Amino acid sequence: MNETTRLPLLRERFFRRERRSAQAARRFTVEALAGWGLAETARADDVLLCVSELVTNALLHGVPPGRQLRLFLRYDVSALVVEVHDSGGGVPQVVHDRDEGGRGLLLVAALSDKWGVRERELGKAVWCEFGLP
Repeated sequence: MNETTRLPLLRERFFRRERRSAQAARRFTVEALAGWGLAETARADDVLLCVSELVTNALLHGVPPGRQLRLFLRYDVSALVVEVHDSGGGVPQVVHDRDEGGRGLLLVAALSDKWGVRERELGKAVWCEFGLP
């Protein structure tokens, strides 16, 4: 038997704590999706919106001055995982109050198949996953 083992495809990039990093993270994700042949899939817009929300949340609440965030994308044919790592404290939570801002995680929860927060030695990783046909 000759079976080919297919390893997940990985892309990662660090972004500075600055306003234009959210736009740069979206461009990076568009390039990764295009390279993997996923740019025209039904979930591409959902992935981009979730990247935008997670990166913006990290920039506003998780990345201390002088530090960076890390965007990590992993595609293994059946799923695409987005992770945003920062070195800030606190655990992000979904805000349900319609009068307040900060409903980005509500969007992530609605658009992705799964999402969560993993603590790290320094900071956290907020992730979401999209099942792909």
